[in-house]
Amino acid sequence: MSASVLYDHPGPRARLRNRVLSVVFVLLVIAGLYGVYRAFDSTGQWTWQKWQPFFETVVVNGVPVNFWQDYVVPGLLGTLQAAATAMVFALVFGVVFSVARLSEHAWIRVPAGVVVEFFRAVPVLLMIFFLSFGGYWVFGTFIEPFWSVVIGLTLYNGSVLAEAFRAGIRAVPKGQSEAAYSIGLTKSGVMRLILVPQAARSMLPVIVSQLVVVLKDTALGYIVSYPELMLEGSKSYAVFANPVPTFMVLALIYIVINATLTLIAHLLERRANRRGITNPGTRAAQTETAAAGLGGGGGVAA
Repeated sequence: MSASVLYDHPGPRARLRNRVLSVVFVLLVIAGLYGVYRAFDSTGQWTWQKWQPFFETVVVNGVPVNFWQDYVVPGLLGTLQAAATAMVFALVFGVVFSVARLSEHAWIRVPAGVVVEFFRAVPVLLMIFFLSFGGYWVFGTFIEPFWSVVIGLTLYNGSVLAEAFRAGIRAVPKGQSEAAYSIGLTKSGVMRLILVPQAARSMLPVIVSQLVVVLKDTALGYIVSYPELMLEGSKSYAVFANPVPTFMVLALIYIVINATLTLIAHLLERRANRRGITNPGTRAAQTETAAAGLGGGGGVAA
């Protein structure tokens, strides 16, 4: 009953064609995976010697070395520390500048718009590199790698979140603010008590998705020698002489963490839909945000 009346169910020939195409696609995927497996096998990437460090402590030059304890755990802690700090600052930055961009005063709205658009356009890697290596010539002091990473991630992702919050605020029905004004609330009160909470709640999936980007982009700290997961994990392959397995394991760790955060975003969105939080206006705001590339990955090309 909920299906669209415009949907044309496939006939027998179309169903047969879809099944054939599905089988062909699956076979191509299996063939591709088998080709990758054979290529790795031909270079000895599946040998126990290369994968042993991930399962047990290995003695190297008379010294016991544990991949997880000596490399992954310190790097993961560095990644989570930088990501958590940047997430908090980016959320604060996003809320403040989204409200500033909606100000009725041009002397607030225009500079806020310039700041947001500027930091959205500058690559994250360039900001981190500039803060770490050019900060002395601008600020007269060296900026630690941790703060170079945090500030760079905050400026870019905070600008993206500012646009997400602004889209969410504009998507809240006008009747909400009109009702608040009618009971005597000031504009700051309406923004703080009515618009921002609803926008944050309805745009929660977009916000969480952008926080996933923050976590992934901590790997850019590699360029300024910040001890995050990518840098610390990559140090191990020089010890164990297994670069390919090492980067495969590091990629798997990132996948697990980011998949967990993405799952949380989907659960929050589903919960919001069940509670009726997400309205058509907010759906349009999320669509506008995604179309503008606001929720996309940062990385080098951010």
